[in-house]
Amino acid sequence: MRKSNKYTLAALIVLLAILAATRSGVQAAPAELSPITPGEAPAATKRVAIVIDDFGNRMSGTEQMMEMPVPITVAIMPFMPTTKSDAELAQKAGHEVIVHMPMEPLRGKKSWLGPGAIMTAMSDNEIRRKVNEAIDSVPHAIGMNNHMGSKATTDPRVARIVLEVCKERGLFFLDSRTSYFSLMKKIGQEVGVPVVENQLFLDDTVSQVHVKRQLRKILTHLEGANQCIAIGHVGGSGKTTASALRESIPELSKQFEFVKLSTLVPRLLTR
Repeated sequence: MRKSNKYTLAALIVLLAILAATRSGVQAAPAELSPITPGEAPAATKRVAIVIDDFGNRMSGTEQMMEMPVPITVAIMPFMPTTKSDAELAQKAGHEVIVHMPMEPLRGKKSWLGPGAIMTAMSDNEIRRKVNEAIDSVPHAIGMNNHMGSKATTDPRVARIVLEVCKERGLFFLDSRTSYFSLMKKIGQEVGVPVVENQLFLDDTVSQVHVKRQLRKILTHLEGANQCIAIGHVGGSGKTTASALRESIPELSKQFEFVKLSTLVPRLLTR
């Protein structure tokens, strides 16, 4: 038999084997799925944590926030009349609790800070003591964020002490980003404390229209990211923020998952 005929016969045998496999129900291997472009993710993996500040004084909107049908993170000011009871309510409702630590601002009335505030003129030992006492005053706290603090969070000495105490107590830190020049994340990396950052405030203007507009900005942020942290408040804007959030939840839940803040925190600590 000539060499060319051998090749023809071999090809015919292969073809017959493929036809036989097809008839017996053997399926061809599926094509590989297209990889996700870096920075993108399926909509189902988009996650958002809503943090609500200023609990601890039974401020307007407290009850409405506690009854929110999605997880929120409750930031409670220390040493206030309802600090402990608000923490217990949040725990019972299934929400996470963090310490809303008063820290010195560049501007604003000192009376807005509340008791136990961290000031940049304090000694190292005094700052350490106040942070530990604040943590002790808020039951169930697993993290901390700054109340005001545009001056204190830019002071490297103060920031380091606060974060060192957080590390000792097993707490993460949420930088509310009241200053563009905050050092909390940088120093957190040096100290070994996970620090996450706020992306937007929901109620810097008190109106339902504004809060809903801010909630929609979350979707814009998620176009280039897989997660977002947003901060709202009880108090003067409490009921307005709670109402706007509750009304927006059904539609927003189709776009992303509402999660507890701790699920967005890098696991750098063992508690």
